[in-house]
Amino acid sequence: MTLLELAGVSVRFGERAVVDAVDLEVAEHEIVCVLGPSGSGKSTLLRVVAGLQPVSAGRVLLGGEDQARVPVHRRGVGLMFQDHQLFPHRDVGGNVSFGLRMRGSRRGFASGPGRGTYEARVAELLELVGLPGAQGRPVASLSGGEQQRVALARALAPSPRLLMLDEPLGQLDRGLRERLVVELRGLFSRLGTTVLAVTHDQGEAFALADRVVVMQEGRIAQAGTPLEVWQRPASEFVARFLGFENVIPAVVAGGAAATAWGKVRVPAGSPEGERRILIRPAGVVLAAAGLRCEVLARTFRGTHVALRLRPEAGPELEAECGLAGAPAVGERIAVAFAPAEVVVLPAA
Repeated sequence: MTLLELAGVSVRFGERAVVDAVDLEVAEHEIVCVLGPSGSGKSTLLRVVAGLQPVSAGRVLLGGEDQARVPVHRRGVGLMFQDHQLFPHRDVGGNVSFGLRMRGSRRGFASGPGRGTYEARVAELLELVGLPGAQGRPVASLSGGEQQRVALARALAPSPRLLMLDEPLGQLDRGLRERLVVELRGLFSRLGTTVLAVTHDQGEAFALADRVVVMQEGRIAQAGTPLEVWQRPASEFVARFLGFENVIPAVVAGGAAATAWGKVRVPAGSPEGERRILIRPAGVVLAAAGLRCEVLARTFRGTHVALRLRPEAGPELEAECGLAGAPAVGERIAVAFAPAEVVVLPAA
């Protein structure tokens, strides 16, 4: 069942369309990550859903109801920002209970539910996010990861029907981000939380999301499962945003592509004609014979070695090889292309 629907939503600042005719649906209990470079409109999209940014055109529906006249505090959505925005004068318990007290006020309670009810709910939430017994700790004494957990507990406190995360792990170091994103995925799955998150980090989005939406200049460039987007980028923009550099013009015919790197076999059923093709680095393999290249650089990546190659013809190539037998910088090698790692991109 669809919880959130954006229908033709546009936001304009003067002549510039920051969000341009976006259509998007988020199902109940689904985790959707909006991915894109700075200025692509992803954070503006969150502000639109929250009611913090008016639309120039289109509609926002929550549970099938148009939100045009619904104020921010009555939409039933939670929003967690990159910088946490915790209250420094409140302790951890006070920060988490803030959302509960606001909810009680909105529902017309004279003094809100009883103190014991708040305390029990705060304790439950802190246990849930991995900070049991932290109610009395000052915010200033927390690490960045702990502050992130408190902000999450506060956002979850009112039991929002939609939780929105704006670059939720952006200020944390990579190791902590990787641990927390796994924890968040498990937590949201257990709670059945519907999540709309924005990030510029593809690894974070792919680890967290059921579905990824890639934005380009205010429009949706591609939407699909992480596997679909990774395996079949919808455009050169998406491919390059995901970090793939081996994109080259080609003429595809008869199961092969004619390129500046020579003839490249393509998967069966690939569209023909003038195209651009992507060859993933894993598909550029060392061979006894093939395209001659010079190794310009090599980088140890833990499980493999990344190579930057200068071919005899055509632009530079990125390749991957195993740890054993990786060629040295300056060495001349031959490479071939694995068809399974070749993608014929849709025509622009």
